Amino acid sequence: MALLQRLARLAAYLQDPQKVADFQRLCGVEGPPGLAASPPRAEESGEPGPLANGSCPAMNGGGEGDGWPRPRAAAGGEKRHPKGLGNGAIPGGAGGEGPPQQQEEGQQTWGRRQPRRNSLTGEAACQEIAIRNPFLYYLFNLGTELGNELFYILFFPFCIWNLDAWMGRRLIIVWVWVMYLGQCTKDVIRWPRPASPPVVKLEVFYNSEYSMPSTHAMSGTAIPLALVLLSYGRWQYPLMYGLILAICWCSLVCFSRIYMGMHSILDVIAGSLYAILILVVFYPAVDLIDNFNLTFKHAPLIIISLHLALGVFSFTLDTWSTSRGDTAQILGCGAGVACGSHFNYMLGLMQDPSPDTLPLIPPSITVTLFGKAILRLLIGVVLLLLTRIVMKKITIPLACKMFSIPCDDIRQARQRMEVELPYRYITYGMVGFSLMFLVPCLFLFIGLS
Repeated sequence: MALLQRLARLAAYLQDPQKVADFQRLCGVEGPPGLAASPPRAEESGEPGPLANGSCPAMNGGGEGDGWPRPRAAAGGEKRHPKGLGNGAIPGGAGGEGPPQQQEEGQQTWGRRQPRRNSLTGEAACQEIAIRNPFLYYLFNLGTELGNELFYILFFPFCIWNLDAWMGRRLIIVWVWVMYLGQCTKDVIRWPRPASPPVVKLEVFYNSEYSMPSTHAMSGTAIPLALVLLSYGRWQYPLMYGLILAICWCSLVCFSRIYMGMHSILDVIAGSLYAILILVVFYPAVDLIDNFNLTFKHAPLIIISLHLALGVFSFTLDTWSTSRGDTAQILGCGAGVACGSHFNYMLGLMQDPSPDTLPLIPPSITVTLFGKAILRLLIGVVLLLLTRIVMKKITIPLACKMFSIPCDDIRQARQRMEVELPYRYITYGMVGFSLMFLVPCLFLFIGLS
């Protein structure tokens, strides 16, 4: 019992938002002076109060993104801060109101920033944030991008087209399962984001999601560790280099989420440990799953059905948030890559090196090799982005028409399960299929393979 009490105290200590705010100030992040002020409570004034996380009312108003606290009813209830406020909000939030922050005497302010607006919800941030350490600001922004779509749409294609398709396929299998379990766990636990104040929110894009565990920390742990596990012994390089890369990658992503004010220390520790646990349990089955995807005759039908069923299940866990769309997106991408791998195998394209050629020796970097790699990446990523745009234009209106949902407000329409699940799943399924099959076929046709 004493041990459990000590663990509970440690967990409460690591979850304390004040520790996040202290880390932010140590790194040179400062919010407006009114951030910690205590304006009249909304229930006393009779008017809705602004979100304490610095959100502003959306330009169009209404829905999840209008900037006002809204209950997110779900079976089993929601874990909320005391006094009934929602995700990332506590009594006394200033919401960024008040006079601009005054520069203290003798202090240098490098610049003022505002978090980018969330295009999915319309949520914006009113806080004007003073950044006193530009190096850490850009470093941790880079770290947080290592868990975002921009990174994935560059990293996975580069691995598959330029390094090793065998390794890239397995990395995506690990990524899909880690991210799916992480997103579902968030919607089961339903812990709110760190309260603001005292935390300064440098990002609002994922603010509608729950906090525990940090899926950025999960991907930032699972991808580099899986990369080392898959590549060492297959490629000839010192193990120490791989371990250093994995540690730096994981640390940068985890610290960046605390710096951005999106996760507590407990969130990122739990996320990293959860990812390691999933790898320990799931990694031995990666070869089996990849071989099934390649060789089983009816693999595409089973893959599409299984991933779609997992997406439908995840949509039942909670009301709308960006995590729901991200889950369908991840599952669609995984299904598309698996189906593309199957067609590659059946047609004899992108064949894996034979076992007697292992371990592979990294080639010497020449101008021709580097130029071809960059050209493949540029052409391929442009085609993937075009695929995403075209499929989005097709699937959203089609889903709205099929389910008789008004599509005048696309933002609101996308928050309906009947629209978001097929839109995300089909769009990113096609992106994954193009990544693994269509684009490599084009490279073969134009002589870039």
